[in-house]
Amino acid sequence: MNRHIIALLLLCCPASFTWAEDIQLQDHPPERYTVVKGDTLWGISGKFLKDPWRWPQVWNMNRQQIKNPDRIYPGDMIVLDLGTGKPELRLLRETVVLEPGIIAEPLEKQAIPTIPPSAIDPFLSQPLVVDEHGLAGAPKIVGAQEGHVVLGPGIKVYVDKITEGDGLNWQLYRPGRPLIDPKTREQLGIEAEYLGEARVTHYGEPATIEIRSSVKDIYAGDRLVKSAEILSNGFLPHAPEGAIRGRIISAYDAISELGPNSIVTINRGSRDGMEEGLVLAIHEFGVTLLPPQDAPQEPGKKPQGLKLPDERIGLLMIFRTFERVSYALVMQVERPAHVLDVVTTP
Repeated sequence: MNRHIIALLLLCCPASFTWAEDIQLQDHPPERYTVVKGDTLWGISGKFLKDPWRWPQVWNMNRQQIKNPDRIYPGDMIVLDLGTGKPELRLLRETVVLEPGIIAEPLEKQAIPTIPPSAIDPFLSQPLVVDEHGLAGAPKIVGAQEGHVVLGPGIKVYVDKITEGDGLNWQLYRPGRPLIDPKTREQLGIEAEYLGEARVTHYGEPATIEIRSSVKDIYAGDRLVKSAEILSNGFLPHAPEGAIRGRIISAYDAISELGPNSIVTINRGSRDGMEEGLVLAIHEFGVTLLPPQDAPQEPGKKPQGLKLPDERIGLLMIFRTFERVSYALVMQVERPAHVLDVVTTP
């Protein structure tokens, strides 16, 4: 009778962090936790830590390991070790050692994501932030069969030019709202509005495309961009190395009050050191209180207002970066956040 010998591998990372301050554990953290399907890295981190972005520190991870982390899978066991006087986490992974002659069949497992895929998956491949001329040279819809004005799946659509070397699968976009820095008034980019997916059925000038799916009505003049590779949701939550200060400049669907799982754009991008997985604190922007109109004033002087302090109200995590802006997911808030609120190093 064939026997399976079960071994537990203790996985750990070499120490590299200087512990500038104590890690705060939850009041009653589990001694060990078994990962299940549906977990997220942020959720698991929150079971152990009051500050989930300190996840890399309790694994003693260096910067290279943060950028290319080992993945965690359902069935793995995470163990809290307090033996060294500071909290550390270890990963116990069950492996099967087979006797000679036994063939191992691969078991498909999907690593747990950092944050809920349902919240950010569409934003990992679309929409798109481009510069002022970013879509100007992209293939353009010039018309459709039978004079259709509103275009969608099932309608033959003509594009000014696509050659065979340009590719088969495309995404449809329309120039959208400009993204403006609230302080400098610099235009940081234009958020191209995602419309749908298309495939080329005939190359040439004009070319013919088939619209395979659409989320909004499509019209002549809309542009085509090559289908983007979907980005990974496997980054680690971590704090910036230096001081960051920025602002929330827009919110998806233009909602006025932002809560957990709201998608926002901030006015900091890769040129400012933003990267996937960075966690920033959200601060409610302190308004300036002006004195009453009947308050005494010195002749020739404008009334001086009192600027209230910014108050920390929550956290967000960067999940996609462009050169001058980034997309972020609101992770937690004590009360609703708003566009123009401040984001900083936590």
